[in-house]
Amino acid sequence: MSAQLDRQGALSLVSPEMAVRIEQQIVDKQRNIDYDTKEFTVELLVQKFEAGDFFVPSYQRAFVWNKDRQSKFIESVLLGLPIPFMFMADTPDGRLEIVDGAQRLNTLTEFMANRLRLSALDVLTDLKGCLYADVPPAQQRKFKNRTLRMIVLSDKTTADAKFNIFERINTGSDSLKSSEVRRGAYSGPFYDFVDECAGKTDFMMLCPISDKLARRGERQELVLRFFAYADRYDEFKHDVAKFLNRYMVDKTRLYKSDPDAAENDKRHKTRSFSEMLRFVKAHFPNGFAKTAGANTTPRVRFEAIAIGVHLALQEQPELIPTNMNWLASKEFAKETTTHASNSATRLRSRIEYVRDALLGRI
Repeated sequence: MSAQLDRQGALSLVSPEMAVRIEQQIVDKQRNIDYDTKEFTVELLVQKFEAGDFFVPSYQRAFVWNKDRQSKFIESVLLGLPIPFMFMADTPDGRLEIVDGAQRLNTLTEFMANRLRLSALDVLTDLKGCLYADVPPAQQRKFKNRTLRMIVLSDKTTADAKFNIFERINTGSDSLKSSEVRRGAYSGPFYDFVDECAGKTDFMMLCPISDKLARRGERQELVLRFFAYADRYDEFKHDVAKFLNRYMVDKTRLYKSDPDAAENDKRHKTRSFSEMLRFVKAHFPNGFAKTAGANTTPRVRFEAIAIGVHLALQEQPELIPTNMNWLASKEFAKETTTHASNSATRLRSRIEYVRDALLGRI
């Protein structure tokens, strides 16, 4: 690539042909995002939230702001300070799905319902310990008439663009896990199926997950990994998030565009998932967990066992293992450590170790 000077005299490595491609790429990606900007008073926001016109989707976290953080937000609104945009997404039934802003809407609702007593205020210190009812009437009216702005993504926004937006607005310390973002961006019939599988009794029994992780979609994440790796583990390179996102895009499109193919795919996946669980229940004393009393399941261990069992059953559907001592071996422990767990080599190694152990090749 030859260097050339741009109009400002700076050295540029971009050829005229590449400049055209860059321009076209920007234009194409811009077309994938369709949104509107809206502005509502606090009073109307709370009314619509309580009426269900704005709803918190299942992938969102529960109301987790503590009283101090809620109070500081209310103080900002009372002071008329700029509040960051909220993000919503249009849905087919006309309601707006809260993408980013659930904590703020919950806080406004709690305060106006006199369920939030203010604390830890930096500026309006005289309001410490007060409820909404204690605020002078003139300031109550001004509070209700404050306006907050939101970005509303239309239902024309592509799934990829929606995921990108979800990911970019959830980058702080309180950010959503990639599994939660994925659930919001690629909601639909395929993710509904994943959710259904995640709720199966045997799976929940064999795969212990802490309440905190369960609320954040860890079971759904593991089920998705099972389906994605069962179908394409030999295509995996190194970036798990991109691999799973690509798989979700493909399956979401299939399930929305071809109901017959989707039904066949669902039947196949239901059978393979159920057969894998049946085998684990029969032959793995602790299920996917390390010990009988464990309250969580490492992802690498789940992947190794679940996909290894699946591959072994593909070769021998009536398989009955003759030796399970390898489960306690140093070799298996080494295969399922987290070091370099996202490399393609390590993924294949741990999956194929379990497959070969079950088939008596080790």
